[in-house]
Amino acid sequence: MPLGFVSAIIPEADLEQVFATAAAYDYECVEVACWPAHGPEQKYSGTAHIDVAKMNPAYVAEIQHLMHQYEVQISALAYYPNPLSPVAEEAEVATGHIRRVIAAAAELGIGQMNTFIGRDPALTVEANWPRMLETWGPLVEYAEQHQVKIGIENCPMLFNDQQWPGGLNLATTPAIWRRLFQDLPSPALGLNFDPSHLVWQQIDYLSPLREFASRLFHVHAKDTRIDWHALKDAGIFALPTVFHADKLPGLGDVDWGSFIATLGHVGYRGPICVEVEDATYEGSLDDRYLALKHSSHYLRNYIPRRYSTLPTRK
Repeated sequence: MPLGFVSAIIPEADLEQVFATAAAYDYECVEVACWPAHGPEQKYSGTAHIDVAKMNPAYVAEIQHLMHQYEVQISALAYYPNPLSPVAEEAEVATGHIRRVIAAAAELGIGQMNTFIGRDPALTVEANWPRMLETWGPLVEYAEQHQVKIGIENCPMLFNDQQWPGGLNLATTPAIWRRLFQDLPSPALGLNFDPSHLVWQQIDYLSPLREFASRLFHVHAKDTRIDWHALKDAGIFALPTVFHADKLPGLGDVDWGSFIATLGHVGYRGPICVEVEDATYEGSLDDRYLALKHSSHYLRNYIPRRYSTLPTRK
């Protein structure tokens, strides 16, 4: 399981600096942010360390040269919009750019892109479902044609009153994943699994690893701390931000030893990428670099690096 990080946390860096950071902090891979030049404003969005609109053989060669130079791989190309937005123009931009990211992943020989299913937050799951199938059937077919896998992250994207009550992402629970993979059974569609989003929903984050083992395409390492005092005071109908906070791995309620052991037990050998969204480390660029350094150091207790050469016996 190669250890990596999500590049969106350092938008100030160019792609070479992203790879240099990975190499310096003992990461083997990076999930590279690929947002379009203009899109909806949301936290951790808008970063494009690879511009998928300008893919050509020279640009591909440049990116591959950097991977070779720093001995850091790209685990996936990342773009997390709302392709089911009730705003037609926003949805159209999202689906079009998802296609460009899929094509870029194929051109780079990566074979993986990560995104959201999306959702109209004002509608129920049932009411969203026909449009979801209409939107995602062609996208999944497009991914199949390009031999690229799509990893859907399970973040509910529920942070403010405008996203209430459903959030901006439909694929958030095992019950919904089960239905999703039944209705869209393509092997090109799977999960970018983040345990932290299940913690605050009070869902077991280990059992789904067994049931959906064949759909685990990519994993995020992010932790969450539940403030039980706030939850008992505000109740479950409060905005989730009232009673939980995203943390670095090891500073929240995820048991990382059990989580990574279970991943190994079910046969997962793919990347695990740190996603820094801890407000304690958002004050400056130096703080965010410190978060990456700290997270690597902590997770190396559970994810040993695979070196290309074996140590010499004496």
